[in-house]
Amino acid sequence: MNNDERICSIALTLCPGIGHIGAKRLIDGIGSAAGVFSQRKELPELLPGVSPTIVTALDNPAAFLRAEHEMEFVEKNRLTCLTLKDEAYPSRLRECEDAPIVLFFKGHTDFNCLRVINMVGTRNATEYGKQFCVDFLRDLSSHYPDVLVVSGLAYGIDIHAHRAALANNLSTVAVLAHGLDRIYPYVHRKTAIDMLDNGGLLTEFLTETNPDRHNFVSRNRIVAGMTDATIVVESASKGGSLITADLAIDYHRDCFAVPGRISDASSRGCNLLIQDNKAALIQSAEDFIKAMGWTHEEKLAKPEGIQRNLFLELTGEEEFVIRILTRQGDLHINALVVETDIPINRMISLLFELEMKGVVKALVGGVYHLLGY
Repeated sequence: MNNDERICSIALTLCPGIGHIGAKRLIDGIGSAAGVFSQRKELPELLPGVSPTIVTALDNPAAFLRAEHEMEFVEKNRLTCLTLKDEAYPSRLRECEDAPIVLFFKGHTDFNCLRVINMVGTRNATEYGKQFCVDFLRDLSSHYPDVLVVSGLAYGIDIHAHRAALANNLSTVAVLAHGLDRIYPYVHRKTAIDMLDNGGLLTEFLTETNPDRHNFVSRNRIVAGMTDATIVVESASKGGSLITADLAIDYHRDCFAVPGRISDASSRGCNLLIQDNKAALIQSAEDFIKAMGWTHEEKLAKPEGIQRNLFLELTGEEEFVIRILTRQGDLHINALVVETDIPINRMISLLFELEMKGVVKALVGGVYHLLGY
């Protein structure tokens, strides 16, 4: 039995009838993909709800042969294979119920940097949408040169977001709907190569996987889940970027849309997101920074140390969160998850308790401010 966590994680994705959510639950329950396979027969006892069908599906030598073949490709082409157990795995994404249990990456970036956004939109971008990408990322980079920009390398807004990020020396990652043995669309190959030095290419799909239609929907959940905020620049009334926006909302991420004229087909989706209160309206990087609570100028002075109220009892986790806020100032909830390595569901509960105790205050856009105590 191969106990390499990477090979076991790949093999687990190839076992029929398990799926993204099922695979992640198995790993979360047992502790590792290798453990899932080594304790296959005991799973129904260890994890209530595991059926004999799953046990049978895990007895899959062919899946291991395919996984070993994939790792040969990874090593030959100097790719990075990330499992849920790897520290470099996108921590924001890890908290999503349907997060992929294995990712393949080519490039250089920090998925767990303090600020990660995605910019998505129609493939039929207008000059208005293209110019917004240029202006927005130019202005954003002047305030925060460490922002990671994520998109999907597709025609239209996606590729213009990547190129605008590169032009402003921002790290940018393309999430692909196929394996790393190809680039789709091929005409974006040069941009993809340019991204490798400061960003790169990320996918959950094995080699020999074609960019089929359903893969793009699966890809969108990664785009939404690994970022703090989704920005829809232009969209028709239906399209992949609206799916990404809905996923972001489901993941409790911030969602923004750029408004357009009601007569413009490329802005109808954005206008609907705003009208339905699914997305906040932004017109500039300054709007976005303010909505995310990233502004530093208006911060209140923080106490240099934590002054304990004699009548206030705090848990160790609560004190840890307070130390982070004391040291770094106002932070988005996703940044707190990254800094503390506390799961987002637990973090939501902690922040609620701290609010009730009058220690922190929730600001606009999921940002938390330390009141002191």
